[in-house]
Amino acid sequence: MIVRDLLAGPRRFNDLRRSLSSITPRWLSARLRALEADGILTRDVAGEREVWYRLTAKGQALEPVVDALLVWGMDHALGLPRREEAIHPGRTMDATVRYLTHRRTRATRCITWVFRFGDDRTYTIRFDGTRWTRQRGEAAADVVVHTSPEEWVKFLSADVEGRRRWLQKRRVTGTRQRLDELATAFGPAYGASAPTPVEARVLATERPLREIAVGRNPPIRQF
Repeated sequence: MIVRDLLAGPRRFNDLRRSLSSITPRWLSARLRALEADGILTRDVAGEREVWYRLTAKGQALEPVVDALLVWGMDHALGLPRREEAIHPGRTMDATVRYLTHRRTRATRCITWVFRFGDDRTYTIRFDGTRWTRQRGEAAADVVVHTSPEEWVKFLSADVEGRRRWLQKRRVTGTRQRLDELATAFGPAYGASAPTPVEARVLATERPLREIAVGRNPPIRQF
């Protein structure tokens, strides 16, 4: 989870604490020390009390590994939110973009989706014809979705027909065609293959893959 978050850019200790809400400060410190000792991340001291953690080249080399696990987790291991689990909306949107990028999901036109997670958490996902991006805030959009992190995970966990039904029941705006673009942008509709024998053996690590996939934050004892 730490590597996943640092792939988005340098973070301070408290930034990581906010997004990894289930880990205790003690365990987070221990994990950061271990990753630093292994040369996966480095600490930059910017002031007396300001330390930034960033991935080294060795840590950055894990990006395709994390992305592959994320895609596999979303395609084959994603389930409904568990009771009382913390799901960070920003990490969820990051995972959504990484998924669409890694799966090489393409559209015949430019796309803009806006997701409103309450009054103060809004994100825009765009496809400009070449690449997918995510930014904080909103802009003129083809589709606007009012939801919660937990409900968005339910959307991702459903099949295409389930996602269409989800959109019909939620507070969304957009034409039928644009909503269908959103419903079909994930999962088998874009050619997800069945797990290979090697992938099937990875089922033993299904829970961590679920966490990586949508920004979930399990208690550290689950690892």
